[in-house]
Amino acid sequence: MASRDRPGRLDRPALTGVLVREVVNFKSYWRASTFSSTVEPTIYLLAFGFGFGTLVSKVNGLDYVQFVGTGTVATAVLFSSVFPAMFGTFVKREFQGTYGAILAAPVDTEEIVTGEALWIAARAGVFGCAPMLVAIVFGLDPAWGMLLVPFIAFIAGFGWASFGILISAVMKSIDNFSYVTSTVITPLFLVAGTFFPISGLPEWARILANVNPLYHCVQLVRDAIFGLDWIDLYHLAFMVAFGLIAWRIAIWRMEKRLIN
Repeated sequence: MASRDRPGRLDRPALTGVLVREVVNFKSYWRASTFSSTVEPTIYLLAFGFGFGTLVSKVNGLDYVQFVGTGTVATAVLFSSVFPAMFGTFVKREFQGTYGAILAAPVDTEEIVTGEALWIAARAGVFGCAPMLVAIVFGLDPAWGMLLVPFIAFIAGFGWASFGILISAVMKSIDNFSYVTSTVITPLFLVAGTFFPISGLPEWARILANVNPLYHCVQLVRDAIFGLDWIDLYHLAFMVAFGLIAWRIAIWRMEKRLIN
């Protein structure tokens, strides 16, 4: 198609078209997606909160159920963003031919990646609240700061969705995702301060935690509920930077995969 027929950078009609398609398509699988994205983090919350919680009553001044209940918000965000982005975009590109069909319209790779990431982040913003609501039932006191949690989850979800799209664009086989899951996502999940404070970890693990976007999400969610501090500007800035960097690299890699 001639270049004059292509949209400009992040053309609003093109981006809206990608988002509308995602919303319409979501109606066919929302039950399974909602179930898988909310139940597993809730199981972690119940298992650790009432299992390990019988051995440890307080962590960093919080009841252990409160500590885990706020931490598993980030877990829900991770599960509902990075995995749908990895597998969903790969299937659409390699098996369904969805992106090839979209590119036949006046839509660029930038709108495709941005639309996918925004939609997945919006879902993560909703799904991430599920463990927090369960924790309220089991003793987490409601707080006005909880109203910030969906927005925090959205920002974190956008970063992890962009990261998942990047991995999808890099990997040539869907089987290779297991390498990323085992060597990147699982270690970051374990050293995010979700189930135990990172202060007791070895120095190398604490360094890893401080460059872990999931850790900053955990800290920001906890502080939003129990009291914000100036350090939270750093946590927020780190999450925003991670999202923007992952987003731009994902666009670059996906463009090489789809166009070049």
